Amino acid sequence: MSPTKTGGYAPLQIGLHWLIAALVLFQLVFGESMVEATEAAEEGEAISGADGVLATAHYWVGIAILVLVAMRLLARLRYGAPAPLDENPLVVMAGKAVHALFYLLLVLVPVSGLVAVHLNPEAGEIHQLAKPAFIILIVLHAGAAFYHHFVLRDRTLARMLVPAKAELPPAAR
Repeated sequence: MSPTKTGGYAPLQIGLHWLIAALVLFQLVFGESMVEATEAAEEGEAISGADGVLATAHYWVGIAILVLVAMRLLARLRYGAPAPLDENPLVVMAGKAVHALFYLLLVLVPVSGLVAVHLNPEAGEIHQLAKPAFIILIVLHAGAAFYHHFVLRDRTLARMLVPAKAELPPAAR
């Protein structure tokens, strides 16, 4: 039986969640260096060493996020997701909507960045619009997790911190 059948996430799912979260945070904090490097290149100016390094990191971290999100989607197909602990249909729908928007952004943002770099620089404007969208989703997501943890006192947050134990098949017990 998969970990999600026992009420939590598999260790792989938890690891991918936090790794992607850390990489997205890196992109949000240091992504402006890519803008600086792009503008300098367009104007024929030299870029600073720091902006060059951070712009290169932004490019490769974006590709890493895309690969890790693909892995996360495959893990989701393999393990599923535990049922929501909240039974309020509006809360469940809001949670599903936020998660769907996260997945959409986690795919479209790196793709739009690659399109901007390799095919059409104007896609960079679309790419930059993702920053406030990510920030809003992160605040909603973290706020909901803390609300569940501190107000409702359920295990919603704990399920993304502590892996569920998969049940062993009867023959392996």
